[in-house]
Amino acid sequence: MTLKFTKMQGLGNDFVVFNAIDQQVELSLEQCRLIADRRFGIGCDQILLVEKARDPASDFHYRIINADGSEVGQCGNGARCFARFVRDQGLCDKDEIAVGTASGNIRLYHEADGQVRVNMGVPVLDPAKIPFQAQAQAGSYSIEADGQTLSIGAVSMGNPHAVLQVASVEQAPVESLGPLLERHPRFPERVNVGFMEVRSRGQIALRVFERGAGETLACGTGACAAVVAGRIQGLLDERVRVSLPGGDLMIEWQGDNQPVWMSGPAVTVFEGTIQL
Repeated sequence: MTLKFTKMQGLGNDFVVFNAIDQQVELSLEQCRLIADRRFGIGCDQILLVEKARDPASDFHYRIINADGSEVGQCGNGARCFARFVRDQGLCDKDEIAVGTASGNIRLYHEADGQVRVNMGVPVLDPAKIPFQAQAQAGSYSIEADGQTLSIGAVSMGNPHAVLQVASVEQAPVESLGPLLERHPRFPERVNVGFMEVRSRGQIALRVFERGAGETLACGTGACAAVVAGRIQGLLDERVRVSLPGGDLMIEWQGDNQPVWMSGPAVTVFEGTIQL
């Protein structure tokens, strides 16, 4: 099986994108892991599959597969790359695109400056729906890990996030604490772990250890979750610049029952074919 692909990146969070509309794409777990392998495959954090819409309210459907072969419901940087891909490939010329995902529909907007703005939907804070084991919803939660008691925010942006405030992202224990929290028993579906340094009410620095991928250069849903957690804890304003290792995202959230908006770049790196 020979497949055409496009390599894309959003702030260094990189993707292998397959057009599953004009070619048949059926990938096994082992094939996904091979594609994502940076030594023996193409190399990426996630694989994106562009598919035909599954309901009349959407223009397309898309699937997100992590480097370890696990499938997830949402990816903010991937959503922006999706929007760029369907325009560059001539699949859609709309400035506003409705896309179905495993976590529900999202809307993508092409901006005049070339960036892509995404309505990421209303954040989920109910622990049972994140899912996260807690007796009641709260702005922060105590959790035991690595022999210490930590305070985290817990948010779902279509995928679960734990947000931990740190004094410095450079000194944050991402490599040691990230894997422990990712597989913590209180997160039954595992969790993405964000290490957030608040620099002002309008700017944070963030590193994210993503479930199934490890630390990435950028995580769109992680940036959204961090701003939501920071806003709930009274630390941040409605509009926040999130500085990630791969670059900056602008995140806006007005509060209760309002969607989170994310703006940032999406870039095509190269195109090619792979034989599986």
